[in-house]
Amino acid sequence: MEKRFAGKVAWITGGGSGIGRALAVELARNGADVAVSGRRADRLSEAVAACEAEGVRAIAVPCDVTQEDSVQAAVASVVAQLGRLDVAVANAGFGVSGAVVDVSADEWRRQLDTNVVGVAMTARHAVPELEKTRGRLVVVGSVSGTISVPGSGAYSASKYAVRSLAQTLSIELAPRGVSCTLIQPGFVESEIAKVDNRGEYKESRKDRRPAKLMWKADDAARVMVRAIDRRAREYTFTAHGKAAAFLGMHFPGLVHLALSRSGAKPRG
Repeated sequence: MEKRFAGKVAWITGGGSGIGRALAVELARNGADVAVSGRRADRLSEAVAACEAEGVRAIAVPCDVTQEDSVQAAVASVVAQLGRLDVAVANAGFGVSGAVVDVSADEWRRQLDTNVVGVAMTARHAVPELEKTRGRLVVVGSVSGTISVPGSGAYSASKYAVRSLAQTLSIELAPRGVSCTLIQPGFVESEIAKVDNRGEYKESRKDRRPAKLMWKADDAARVMVRAIDRRAREYTFTAHGKAAAFLGMHFPGLVHLALSRSGAKPRG
């Protein structure tokens, strides 16, 4: 197997589960030394073990992306322990659910602090190190950044903002030798549905996303690594995700008509 990232160091926020964990392991499989960040120490330890099983160095770096000092310290820790930074993946995020009129100001702030400000601060403190290696910044958005459905207004608003942020970063960083890749997944297996509006993980919460459309996280990680390797500016995946993004961008009126007449209820 070709080791696309041999000799490189990758750091993934939200790297303890779901897409983040799968991406960490796939980058390790491709030769990268890996740092994973998050708030749950047990999940980070398990992710580190899975990466080390691929024959690379791997470390856990606790980080809360809503706290700038924590992000700054995480970047410093990665470089101090692994020597450099070539790939930074802003993946940490969660979803606030409920009709817009039912979402509180505190829930809005929590949503935007994590999904938008967290991405911006990850970029802010990773970029100086990425400049040294002509590295890659990766922003994990969502197809929800191009199309909205009832009950996901706060989450979609955050991902629309993330898409704009990534597009701006791509332009700003190009002269500095750093690429920015926006990844927009469709439905992928993760624990996002088990995190409530307070950002707290609850095993008992049901995942209401359509199981038949769900990609395995490992499959998602493989296509993401290929997009990161070629420094794609934007990569949307799953077939249904591409279709939804296309409709959302080019036929918003049709989407409005279909959803407003479907009787779809906001999901809380």
